[in-house]
Amino acid sequence: MDVKDLRIALFSGNYNYVRDGANQALNRLVGYLLKQGAAVRIYSPTVDEPAFEATGDLVSVPSFAIPNRPEYRAPIMLSPSVKRDLKEFAPNIVHISSPDIVGHSATRWSRKHDIPMLASVHTRFETYPRYYNMAWLEPVLEAALRRFYRRCDAIVAPSDSMAQLLREQRMSYDVGIWSRGVDRDIFHPDKRDMAWRQSHGIADDDQVIGFVGRLVMEKGLDVFSDTIDRLVRRKVPHKVLIVGEGPARQWFESRLPNAVFAGFQGGQDLGRAVACMDVLFNPSVTETFGNVTLEAMACGLPVVAAKATGSLSLVLDGQSGRLVRPGATSDYADALQLYCENPKLALEHGAVGAKRAERFSWDRINGGLAETYLRLIRQRQLGMTHLPPKALR
Repeated sequence: MDVKDLRIALFSGNYNYVRDGANQALNRLVGYLLKQGAAVRIYSPTVDEPAFEATGDLVSVPSFAIPNRPEYRAPIMLSPSVKRDLKEFAPNIVHISSPDIVGHSATRWSRKHDIPMLASVHTRFETYPRYYNMAWLEPVLEAALRRFYRRCDAIVAPSDSMAQLLREQRMSYDVGIWSRGVDRDIFHPDKRDMAWRQSHGIADDDQVIGFVGRLVMEKGLDVFSDTIDRLVRRKVPHKVLIVGEGPARQWFESRLPNAVFAGFQGGQDLGRAVACMDVLFNPSVTETFGNVTLEAMACGLPVVAAKATGSLSLVLDGQSGRLVRPGATSDYADALQLYCENPKLALEHGAVGAKRAERFSWDRINGGLAETYLRLIRQRQLGMTHLPPKALR
């Protein structure tokens, strides 16, 4: 069996209706698989005006808008029409990218039809409650995720650090790596545009601290703004550039009255905006892989980030940036102050990061995941199934 023989049913909670790093990785994967001759069918909630055009054949699953976060939709069921489509498509591997209700339904469907399953982990859902004053829910969510992932034949994480965490949480006995790549035609130091900086009121000699991502609280906006406040009180010269949109923008703007909010940027515009920064500050602990961290590295920026799964496998502490204990605003401020006051060091550490980013090729990474699909199919054909839950206790 070869890649061209694969028939993949991909289940996603958000394939293209809101743009984020996870669904862009999934669309790149589907594009790669289709180029190799594989057949792919995607099952996901849809909207009339998605953030970007879907790659591949997208089948809509029933869903509803999530209260207080209406930009996101929660899938509710595998409808009879979706089940008929699945049967006609006849996949030989099922890939589940979100542990939601339809993800659970897909595992039951796969077991019933004796089809191997792979789950990809894209975010640390169990950490979300801490940003909404419900930290007591974290162990409950972790237990629910464990039950879900143990029903799959294998899971893949985007970084070594996240894979190790999943092993420690006993999520699966078969944990692999599906990393992320970076488009060097978009993210490169040469994309720096001083005229663009000047058009946003940024002087040539300003040291720019950047943030890139959706403006939602789980991205660590409170830690970011508290840290910048420390720099202001220390009278450290700097500029703040925020790239992204989201429901917390108004709150974020009130906390950073002197920051430049450039809004959503995509494609070449995003590469230019990132390259126009001097250091990326990413305090989030919810990512399983730091897409924005890698993109900033490719642009030659040092990265100050949380010592968490999203950056541990990317940033070389003291060489290409600084890894800081999550939430430690004083330590974050120390790291940022060092780069603001020593632009030469920022350039040196950024160069190390740019060199490190060269190893992340999308085709190589997606080819590795295709090999994992083939391995799981071979194992099923040989009568090998995933270990029962009790073997993991």
